[in-house]
Amino acid sequence: MASFQAYLSVWICKWRVKRRLRGVRDYRRARAILKPDPYKVPDSIRVTAAQMGGVPGEWVEGPKTGETVLLYFHGGGYFGCSAQTHRPITAGFALQGFRVYAPDYRLAPENRFPAAVDDAVVVYRALLDASHLPQSIVVAGESAGGGLALSMMLALRAAGTPLPAGAAVFSPWTDLAATGDSVRTNADRCAMFSGDDIAPTAGYYLGDTDPRNPLASPLYADLGGLPPLLIHVGVDEVLFDDSTRLAERARAAGVTVELKIWPVVPHAWQLAPHLIPEGRQSLREAGEFLRAQVAKADSSKVKMSYA
Repeated sequence: MASFQAYLSVWICKWRVKRRLRGVRDYRRARAILKPDPYKVPDSIRVTAAQMGGVPGEWVEGPKTGETVLLYFHGGGYFGCSAQTHRPITAGFALQGFRVYAPDYRLAPENRFPAAVDDAVVVYRALLDASHLPQSIVVAGESAGGGLALSMMLALRAAGTPLPAGAAVFSPWTDLAATGDSVRTNADRCAMFSGDDIAPTAGYYLGDTDPRNPLASPLYADLGGLPPLLIHVGVDEVLFDDSTRLAERARAAGVTVELKIWPVVPHAWQLAPHLIPEGRQSLREAGEFLRAQVAKADSSKVKMSYA
């Protein structure tokens, strides 16, 4: 059963975000509407400005930081938000012992596709250059950030770069062509977005690029060889089919996938773990999944060393 807070958050999102965002075609206005409320980072969390491979961002670390690095990509339609706006999520992972790096990848429309993908690849390779082993790196992201996490791994795979141990994506934007049925069927139920706005919004990032380009829309990629994936999505989201079709295609390609469909919750509900119980639960389950993938990768390495 969904919490009272989840129902309330849907009402708040519809009133404060969806009604103001509907039909907006000025990215600057949309950018301001999407910016979350300020969040006070817990006193036990340390945030440090940094650069990885020349891409600015921040390390977010808790009191019991372990060896596992979590590379987190924020959402915001590729044109909005930042590492700072997504500290509720990165701090949530840091409290679980992850050492989180959240890059401020270049945003559209000032920097169109593939700038975000290029930045993501540079950051990951910088982690490897800093002696972080791929089996001790995991990746996560929500919305556009979830799509970017997938695109980065596809680009790394194509280049022959070792992939991270696992990935957790929350309501990932995987189809910038907006062909899923949920774009229509959930248009009224979705707390955040109107279905008619999805494809035009993609234009900020794509410019003249084909929206079915696999590095822009991972749904159209060959997903074989990707590490295990955890996918969380709300049943009422316009991006619902972006997640369910991703899960189907990844499984068909031999990828291990855990898909969980949540009732009631608004898009990117993980941004409010301090307010919505489902936000805390989603981050906790994602952390458990990612730790399990690192443990499996470490175990495989040990077995190989004794072979």
